[in-house]
Amino acid sequence: MALIDEGKKAPAFSLKDQSGKKHSLKDYAGRPVVLYFYPRDDTSGCTKEACAFRDLLPRFKRSKAVVLGVSPDSEKSHANFAGKHDLNFTLLADVPVKSGDNAEDKGTPQVCAKYGVWQEKSNYGRKYMGVVRTTYLIDGAGKVARRWDKVKVAGHAEEVLEAVKRL
Repeated sequence: MALIDEGKKAPAFSLKDQSGKKHSLKDYAGRPVVLYFYPRDDTSGCTKEACAFRDLLPRFKRSKAVVLGVSPDSEKSHANFAGKHDLNFTLLADVPVKSGDNAEDKGTPQVCAKYGVWQEKSNYGRKYMGVVRTTYLIDGAGKVARRWDKVKVAGHAEEVLEAVKRL
């Protein structure tokens, strides 16, 4: 699926967090939602990004915004990641769903696919499917107000915070 363009309605979702609690986009109606997709818990870039959002969370809250991190990792992995780095916001587990009997097929995370961030990647010539680091800012009406593609971690959380303030 394609990335969601600015001005379009954000796709609905319902996922469990690191504590097993279910979260849906509609739960945050009327509030800005920072929905950031990242490849994997406890890797260097993902840890830096999560810690930057953690450190700025009080300022996001002043703007009534909620920060939600999404990756294909499990609830348990998210709980360990959050505990290790004192992450004070919600991490959603978009666990892949297998589509067949193929042992190579690890499955597709459904929300990542809906938002267009589940894409073919390449590393040392090996092609595979994975999450391309992307952030969506969803306004209180449920529309995509801003999208950041192929995010570079340094300064990203600050840039998102500035966009939230302009909503």
